[in-house]
Amino acid sequence: MLLFPAFLKLAGRRCLVVGAGRIAEEKIQGLLRAEAQVRVVSPNATPRVRAWARAAKIRWDARAFRPADLRDIFLVVAATSSPQLHAQIYEQAKRRRVLCNVVDDPEHCDFYYGSVVRRGLLQIVISTGGHSPALAQRLRKRLEKEFGTEYEGWLEEIGKRRKQLFAKGLSPSRRKALLHRLASPESFEKFLKRRKHRRKSTPPMLMLRKDEKQS
Repeated sequence: MLLFPAFLKLAGRRCLVVGAGRIAEEKIQGLLRAEAQVRVVSPNATPRVRAWARAAKIRWDARAFRPADLRDIFLVVAATSSPQLHAQIYEQAKRRRVLCNVVDDPEHCDFYYGSVVRRGLLQIVISTGGHSPALAQRLRKRLEKEFGTEYEGWLEEIGKRRKQLFAKGLSPSRRKALLHRLASPESFEKFLKRRKHRRKSTPPMLMLRKDEKQS
């Protein structure tokens, strides 16, 4: 089955995670990064999940899952050690038309987590349709080397200049040509040169003398 690639806007949406172990922790962190409203249901939780709950970043219900937990939920992630519970969550989510992901169980997933290369707002996602997460991870490592951290700054610069172009009264064809030029390899090389020049022109921090450090 061919999957439909999409990036979801989860800001403000109610998302449920059943489980609060190490794997669930990663899923919770991803949802928080997307500014979702995260609710966690699990009798126990890792120290980090407990800290998020204390800081009111998530809501944690320290108990077993109930079907009613899916009420008004946009998507649910099941990350426990119980296949029986996972099957129940999937069936209940399907009945309520809630998007469901069961960790390491492609048959009980409406969507999969891809292997992600993140460079600020740039996200490169690799999916194998659940056939080989190991291959997705290997490809991610290759892409991380190819797309370094400098892409974060370049994309920010492109975004700013894009807004400036849209503020001008340019024809669509002219604007399109300029936008493609902004995203060209030549533009990237110029960005790297400017960044290198800025670093060279920035004066290094003066080293304090030993007596100054102690004062």
